[in-house]
Amino acid sequence: MKLLKSLLALLCCSAILHGQAKTDSVTERPVYKDAVYRPEYKKLIIPTVLIGYGVVSLTSDALKDLNRSTKYEIGEHQPRQIKLDNYTQYLPAALVYGYNLAGMKGKHSLRDRTVIYGTSQLIAAAIVLPLKHAVKEERPDGSNSLSFPSGHTTTAFSSAQFLFREYKDENIWLAISGYPFAVFTGVYRTLNDKHWVGDVVAGAGFGILSTELAYWLFPVINRMLAGKKAAHMALLHPLATPEALGAGVILHF
Repeated sequence: MKLLKSLLALLCCSAILHGQAKTDSVTERPVYKDAVYRPEYKKLIIPTVLIGYGVVSLTSDALKDLNRSTKYEIGEHQPRQIKLDNYTQYLPAALVYGYNLAGMKGKHSLRDRTVIYGTSQLIAAAIVLPLKHAVKEERPDGSNSLSFPSGHTTTAFSSAQFLFREYKDENIWLAISGYPFAVFTGVYRTLNDKHWVGDVVAGAGFGILSTELAYWLFPVINRMLAGKKAAHMALLHPLATPEALGAGVILHF
C-alpha cells in the first residue's frame, strides 16, 4: 500500500498540472515578442512545491522512510524492469513537432519553438548536473551517488510543459497529452530502482521550472538572435544526463 501511495503522489502532480492547464488557457495574457515581458510568478507555485518536497525528502526522516519503504515494496513485488523511460522522456517534445507536421499549428514558429526548447534544456542541464554532484545522494540500486534530482524526470516534465505551453491556446487535449508520458517516466525511474520518490518529484519541479524560465527569457534571446547580421545561423545546445550525452542543433535561415 505504501508503494501505491508513493506512486499516487506522482499522479497527483499530473492532476495538479491538468488543473493548471484549464486555468491558464483562460486567464493567461498573450506575450508578444517585442513587448516588455512581465513574468507571472503564480506559474512558479507548482514547481516550487515539487522542488520543495524533493529537497525536504533529503533530510526528513518521515520522507526518508517513505523512500525506503517504496524501495522495499518494489523489491517485494519485483516488477519487470523496462527501459522505456530512456525514450519517453523525449516524447512530449517530439509530439510538438509531430502535431506541427500534421497541420496543427502551435503558439510559435518552428524556429522560435526550437530556440525555446533548446533554452529549456540548457537551463535544466545547468540546474540538474551540478546538483547531482553537490548533493551526492546514492541511488537505490547503489550504482552511483548521482540520484538527486532525477534527470530523466526533469527532461520529461520540461518537454511536457513545452508541449502544454505551445498548444494550450489551440487545443487543451493536445496540450496535456505530454503529461502521461512524463508521469510514466517518473514512475519507472522508481520502479527501475534508479531513483527515490523525492528525486522524481523534485525532477518534475525542475523540469517545469526550466521550461517556464525558457519562455520568460525568449523575448530577450529572440532580440539577441535577431540582432545577428549573418544571414544564416546555427546554434548547438547540449542534451545531457548522467546516463547519456547528446546535442541538438538549431538552424536559422
